[in-house]
Amino acid sequence: MARRVATYSICACDLDAGQWGVAVQSKFLAVGSVVSWAEPRVGAIATQAWANPRYGPAGLELLRSGRTAEEAVAALTAADEGREHRQLGVVDGSGRAATFTGDECQDWAGGRTGEGYAVQGNILVSHETVDALAATFESNGHLELAERLIECVAAAQAAGGDRRGQQSASLLVVEKDAGYAKLSDVVVDLRVDDHERPIGELRRLYGLHRELFGVTPREDWLEVDETLGTELRHRLERLGYKGDLGKAFCDWAATENLEERVDGVERIDPIVLEALRKQSS
Repeated sequence: MARRVATYSICACDLDAGQWGVAVQSKFLAVGSVVSWAEPRVGAIATQAWANPRYGPAGLELLRSGRTAEEAVAALTAADEGREHRQLGVVDGSGRAATFTGDECQDWAGGRTGEGYAVQGNILVSHETVDALAATFESNGHLELAERLIECVAAAQAAGGDRRGQQSASLLVVEKDAGYAKLSDVVVDLRVDDHERPIGELRRLYGLHRELFGVTPREDWLEVDETLGTELRHRLERLGYKGDLGKAFCDWAATENLEERVDGVERIDPIVLEALRKQSS
């Protein structure tokens, strides 16, 4: 039988943005390596308690074939003799959700579903942890999915969380062709494998992720006029990047992993400008 992954999680989607994702926290080493599964336009899955990791790929295959979230949960658990020790959450490609908690999961254990989300947890302080996941998701529709999921697990921890404490957390968000270089479906994949305050660390990592890979609307980019161009040249030279401004700028940006935010040197993302000013001050 698989290891017990006592935890709380949310799998959810933002249909308007075309994103699906999972966030999870647990007193368990590297929880994201077991619990979280997602595929754009197909769905998101969280498998936990006496976790059956095969629920992930098998569940996505069921959703890919046209099964609903409820049908996928029914099929996975029906074929599993250990189902009464399992916990499972599924959101399908249309935003329908289902959650399952076996009768042998340790208290407090249970789940809830709503439009576009499934939340579940086991070995929790109380039902308030799951309630906080649901309420926070429902009240934060203005946020991007990744940030919304972080707020959910933070609220769940504040409501009691895993009664054994904290250790690891993860965030996974997918969207078709929206990941690195537009050649990946993985928009965010952050894992805190072992930390005293994993959700706080997850939030810090997400901030770094936004700085490196976030998207500033083009209308907010700054024109590189003669004055700004001179500033860029001086700052780059101070850091050892000399010669042609365009090449020096792109070389610096690539070194700092900011190439996703750079498109020539006629206009500049203000986040990139701030990073250059900070580093060259």
